[in-house]
Amino acid sequence: MAEDIVLSDLQLELMRVLWRTGELSVADATSALVGRDLAHTTVATLLTRLEKRGVVASRRDGRMLVYRPCVSEDQVRRSMVSSLIAQVFRGDPKALLAHLVSEREVAPGDLERVRALLAQDDAGEGRS
Repeated sequence: MAEDIVLSDLQLELMRVLWRTGELSVADATSALVGRDLAHTTVATLLTRLEKRGVVASRRDGRMLVYRPCVSEDQVRRSMVSSLIAQVFRGDPKALLAHLVSEREVAPGDLERVRALLAQDDAGEGRS
């Protein structure tokens, strides 16, 4: 599997369905993408491309392929945030945090949770 996993909105929506269900056929995945009105062939192409990238794997069940995720939602989230930081914030995670705070995307209670997480990470490093 590739280290950098950046997905389009549609790929991410499809992966969320797979993470929720565990595995799906193309027909089930097409039905599960509510409100998208996608052709069966479009979903099959998406899954084939994700399989080539190592993001999903397939197995044959009779005449149909059943797909399952090979990466976790957390792995994808980490990779996509890292890519965002590298591309938009020139590799500076503090710039992303400053942007979120300045744009009022972070509520006061959120800042306390971030501080608690940072304190946990600091305490965890001392245990190595």
